[in-house]
Amino acid sequence: MDASVIVAGAGPTGLTLAAELRLAGVDVIVVDRLAERTGESRGLGFTTRTMEVFDQRGLLPRFGDMGTSNAGHFGGLPVDFAVLDSVHQAAKTVPQSTTETMLEGWAGELGTDIRRGHELLAVRDTTDGVEVDVRGPDGEQRLTAHYLVGCDGGRSTVRKAVGFDFPGTAATMEMYLADIKGVELEPRLIGETVDGGMVMVGPLGDGGITRIIVCERGTPPKRRTEPPSYEEVAAAWQRLTGIDISHAEPVWVSAFGDATRLVTEYRRGRVLLAGDAAHIHLPAGGQGMNTGIQDAANLGWKLAAVVRGTAPEELLDTYHGERYPVGQRLMMNTKAQGLLFLSGDEVQPLRDVLRELIRYEEVSRHLAGMVSGLEIRYDVGGGRHPLLGLRMPHLELVGDRRKTSSTELLRAARGVLLDLEDNAVLRDRASGWSDRVDIVTAAPHGLSDDSPLAGTSAVLVRPDGHVAWAAPGSHHDLPMVLERWFGPSRGPKS
Repeated sequence: MDASVIVAGAGPTGLTLAAELRLAGVDVIVVDRLAERTGESRGLGFTTRTMEVFDQRGLLPRFGDMGTSNAGHFGGLPVDFAVLDSVHQAAKTVPQSTTETMLEGWAGELGTDIRRGHELLAVRDTTDGVEVDVRGPDGEQRLTAHYLVGCDGGRSTVRKAVGFDFPGTAATMEMYLADIKGVELEPRLIGETVDGGMVMVGPLGDGGITRIIVCERGTPPKRRTEPPSYEEVAAAWQRLTGIDISHAEPVWVSAFGDATRLVTEYRRGRVLLAGDAAHIHLPAGGQGMNTGIQDAANLGWKLAAVVRGTAPEELLDTYHGERYPVGQRLMMNTKAQGLLFLSGDEVQPLRDVLRELIRYEEVSRHLAGMVSGLEIRYDVGGGRHPLLGLRMPHLELVGDRRKTSSTELLRAARGVLLDLEDNAVLRDRASGWSDRVDIVTAAPHGLSDDSPLAGTSAVLVRPDGHVAWAAPGSHHDLPMVLERWFGPSRGPKS
């Protein structure tokens, strides 16, 4: 085998997955058709959950100063994301190109073999492995691996080659995106519905670049072989706003639509899909890139455990089981936002009703949790503990005369068993998994009485930050849960 895993696509999803695999010691090759990064930035910023995922791996300092905010929206209706229970706010102005640069540096430091300028031509699942034909600078070659993951975007070659079903709805309209210089426009950060469509304006950092998005109702999608001209964008902008921006300097121009599609399975044998290869949708709320990164965080540790032989192959089935419902809700909420944002006066009564409902904190928390990714709860087994299946909130801890946190303990991408009551019996029962799970005895610091962790004696956190077991409150005992997520014990039975 040339590698244990081949990842197709060196975008945010593929690079995150490669780094997660390398953290577990798995050899991985990333192939990408492009000889170098484009520098283009379809994605902009991070949701609150992605901020947490990056913090779990100690990556946030690599971005330097980031503009963060609790201001958000659902379908263009303002929502205060401060209602969310997180130490982080969403990042609003980090270009995707910056994210890809950071992730490529991280993956490279971990020893990832990144092969740019290598176009994937064909895929064959050979039952005991995967063969991939690629064309690179030195001609065509065949690569072999135990698994292949397609992170190669909405037009995924991997998805098409393996025959994944990709049902959904085709685009009904075309929208423009342009990064421009030399013009000052009033910010419309969450977008604004105007007669005839929707427009959005936001500054990109300190470089004098402004991003605009133009959606003109009644504009059918075009079959394009190249991006639209800036003249088309400026003309549409003037029709909708009455403002002439034709004198601006275009840095990057693109078009996109409102197609919505979701694969029926995230795994087929030894081939898996993640990111836009598995789901495409209207970019409402900036969820696309963020969902792909979280796909990778969910899959990486599972695939690594299977490749290393510490967990059975059935663990990979939980990737589809957990992320497919996330994809379904992503399709639902982006379609709903599109109707609110891009429809005409006929939906104004619906906007008005929803605007009233958002004034209730519970409604705001629900919508903000949906868009941010904080609402995701995986089926980890029954129980009464309020955190089961949810992501572990940031918890300050004091143990062995030093301060740490639940976030810091996830830096190594291993499971973490938090013993919050210095329980030697608990630690002994988990000792057979100590090669895969860090067993940490610590006491909560500054825990409020209304915290969902109040009264909790122990918590098992998966490498992706989700709670798999907690005491009291879980129906299954600890060894059973450890075996489910981390494979058989390698120590004496307790």
